[in-house]
Amino acid sequence: MWSRMVSGRWYHADDPVIAGANARAMELAARFNACWATEPARGREILGELLGTLGPGATVRGPIQVDYGVNLHIGPGCFINFGLIALDVAEIRLGEAVQLGPGVQLLTAVHPLAPAARRAGIEAADPITIGDNAWIGGAAVLLPGVAVGADAVVGAGAVVTRDVPPGAVVAGNPARELPGR
Repeated sequence: MWSRMVSGRWYHADDPVIAGANARAMELAARFNACWATEPARGREILGELLGTLGPGATVRGPIQVDYGVNLHIGPGCFINFGLIALDVAEIRLGEAVQLGPGVQLLTAVHPLAPAARRAGIEAADPITIGDNAWIGGAAVLLPGVAVGADAVVGAGAVVTRDVPPGAVVAGNPARELPGR
C-alpha cells in the first residue's frame, strides 16, 4: 500500500506499514514541537530524521504537523513560520528560499467523491511543488496537485486550487491572479 500511496494511486490507509510510518512521524513531530524554541540544534536534528530533505539554512518554527514527514522536502534557505500543516501523503517539494507564513496548509490527500468508496477507506494523493523564492502568505491552503511557480506570491488566506504561474500574485478563494502586479 505504501508504494501505491506515494505513486498517487488509490490505497487503503489502514495498512500496517502506513500506520507505522504515521505513528513515527507524529512522535518525531511532537519531539520537535517540544524543543525547537529552546534547543534549536536538537530541533534541527529531529527534523533531519523526520523530513525527506531539510536544506542548509532552512528555518522551521513549530509547531508542525505532518502525516509522514519523509515526503516533505524543504529546500535551502526556506523559512517556515509557525503552524505548518503538511499532509505529505504524496511528495511536497519546496524550492530554495521559499517563505511560508503562519498556519499554511499543504494538503496532498485526495478522497473519492463516491460515498461508498469513502466509507471503504480508499484514499489517494497528488504532489505539491513550490518554486524557488515563492512566498505563501499566512493561513493559505494549497490543494492536491498544485504547483506554485518561482517568485510567485500567494496572498494570506488564499485557497489555491490550480497552478500558479512563475512571478504571479494570487489571492482569494479560490485564488485568482491579481492584475497589474
